[in-house]
Formats: sequence, C-alpha cells, structure tokens
Amino acid sequence: MNFKKPDRLPKDLGAMPSTGISAFAYPKLVAALGLPPRRPRVHDTYQMLALPDTDVLDALGCDVVTIDWGVTNAFEEPEKWQEYDFNGRLPARVRDKSAFVVQQDGAILNNSQPQIKAKMPLSSYVFDAEHGGQPLSLTGDIPLEDLDELKKELKSRQLRDEDVKKTSEHCKQAREATERAILFNGQLLSEIGLASHGGLGVFPVLCLTEPGYVADLHEIKIEHTIRNVRMLLPEIHRYVDIILSGADDLGTQNSLIASPDIFRRLFKPYLRRLNDECHRIAPQIKTFLHCCGAVYDLIDDIIESGFDILNPVQWSAGGHSYKEWKDKSRKRIALWGGGVNAQVTLPLGTIEEIEKEVKEVVAYMNKDSGYVFNSIHNILAEIPPEKVIAMYKAAEGASKIQKER
Repeated sequence: MNFKKPDRLPKDLGAMPSTGISAFAYPKLVAALGLPPRRPRVHDTYQMLALPDTDVLDALGCDVVTIDWGVTNAFEEPEKWQEYDFNGRLPARVRDKSAFVVQQDGAILNNSQPQIKAKMPLSSYVFDAEHGGQPLSLTGDIPLEDLDELKKELKSRQLRDEDVKKTSEHCKQAREATERAILFNGQLLSEIGLASHGGLGVFPVLCLTEPGYVADLHEIKIEHTIRNVRMLLPEIHRYVDIILSGADDLGTQNSLIASPDIFRRLFKPYLRRLNDECHRIAPQIKTFLHCCGAVYDLIDDIIESGFDILNPVQWSAGGHSYKEWKDKSRKRIALWGGGVNAQVTLPLGTIEEIEKEVKEVVAYMNKDSGYVFNSIHNILAEIPPEKVIAMYKAAEGASKIQKER
C-alpha cells in the first residue's frame, strides 16, 4: 500500500464482501485443499458468502482478514453463530437463523431487511428481490426524502460510547490473534452512493434534476459518518490497517452511470472530507473504495477523493486493458483485485487459460508494488475448487518469477 516492494505478492480472499467466495463453493474448496470439513460461516446472507477460515487462508497464501460488522475470521467466535441448513441445501452457520423462512415451493425468504423482500429460489445460490429491492415507478414526480427526518434517523444510529468500547475490544482481540492485515468493514463506511435514495434507477436522475437537494443530502450523510469516525477511529486505529470508507458502483459493463462532472460536484468533495478526516486521525490507515464497473475515466477523481485503494479493478468493463488501469494508477493508488476475469475466464475458461491470464495480469500489475491479488469480484457457487486453487497458485508463481528477474 506504500508502494514499497513486498517480499511476496499480497493476496486476499474474503476480506470484504466483494473479494470472497460463495458459501456453496467453499466446502468443495476446503475438501480440495485436504482440510477438515466444516460448516461455512455465511457472513453475507444476501450474496451467500463464506467467511474464510485461517487454515484456508494459509493454504492459499492469503494475507488479509476481516472485521465485518461485528464478526471476524481472525479468531473463532462460536457464540456468534447458529447452525442452519438452508432447507437442506447447505449445512452452514449464520448469525440469526430466525431471519429465514422457508416457503411451500422450497424458496427461502430472508427477513434480515424486511423492506427488501429478498428470496432465494431452489434454482438460485443467492438472495435477490424484484428490481434488486429498488422498485422504479415511471409515473409522477420522484418523491424526495424529508431531510429533517433523515437527520433524526441518522442521529438514532449515531455510535454510543458502549458501541465504541465493544468495537474497540473486538478489534484489539483480532489484532492480538493475527499477523495478517486487518480490513475493517463497518461503521466508518460512507452512506453516499448512486444507489442511495430511491435506488439506482432514481438517484442518478435526481443528481441531474435536483443537484441542490443531493448536495444537502450528502452533507447530512457525510457529517454523520465523520462524527462516527471521530468517535471510533481514535480507539481502533492501532488494531486495524485498512478501512472500507466507500462502496458504490459507478459503472456499468460498458460505461459510467453518472458523468465525471456529476461525481466531481456531488460526490468527490464529501468523500474527500471523510478520507481526509480518517488520515488526519490515523495517517497510517489506508482507505478502501469498492467501485464496480467501467470506472477507468474516474480513476484520477477517485485518487483526488483521498482513497488509498481501489477495488475490484474491473478492467474487463469499458474497453480499457489491465495495463491501462495499472499505468493510470501506478504509485498513486493501490489496486486490489483484477487478477482474473470473473465473468468470462474463471467460469468459462480452462485451468490453463485461467493460469495464463493470472500470470500475465500479475506480472504487470505487481510492477512498482501497489497491488493486492484477488479475482474481479466474488468467486461464484458454480466455480469448481480446482480453478480457485489454480488461480492462487498461478498468482504466487508469477510473482516469484518476477522477483527472480
């Protein structure tokens, strides 16, 4: 992250909810690695992601663990998990099994967030909802959120002293349990995003038609996050290394969703304030942005927003190669991901094709440091373990060859 050449290629699996592996694929990976069987801990019950165990991280040579909204894989926490088998489909462990309701047709409802009405049919490996839980009406005016009510709602969610103490103790325990880097996912994440008020079908329109309202909305939200930063970060910065401070998908498969001008006027100033505050309190902390899609044309602005790390490095979207992504980012922002095309090469390619792509990408991305290996986004349920193992072995092999040269 400091653009100093490490002794080996840093690698990640599951340090945040877009660098992980499906809970359906995970038991097969465990078996293929020759490790004892276990029920996967499903820490993201919408994407159905497994929290990787440390022996799996050891086997794949991974260097990062997570603290994800109160759970971690830095050490065992059996008291936080309940056994649940997802209607016989997957013997697993979840935080709250009462959130799941099996329907007559075998589908399962996920009531963790009742307003979304997410469902996993028998033919699916993830939970989903109509319109991604963001229904779009094309008639009438777009209703605007009452900003005074928003202030009250955010105030009710402000961190309390007991929250800070509990989180700090948890982070300290994780730090004492591992020498791996710790990526903190939780209360310091900005709530600013294109899928905010009304969803992805609505909010970009509001950015064009009601920019003053959007600016007021973002001011309220970023002040809320900065208040939490000022309470929590002084207490945890000794224990964590990286903070997920931004998560927003600004690109489609082919282009940006909103223009660079919209990002510069309505997003960048607020994200910059948040990242500046994080760096003021803890200069050694690295701030992490997850941003999917064809966002190559925003890399300069993302850097100027104060982020230290960009993920998932979806160079397969938008017509720019991984070499262009690296050249634009070199020694300015670290790239985390991009190791293999997760939509084409990983699911559809042969093991040989996966190894070839990984080796080529790693050899270029790892030049001048500033690179952490991971797939472009999560490893899906259908991916066989042989491909996952081949991907990580190829990455390690490519970095060794580069070091020898």
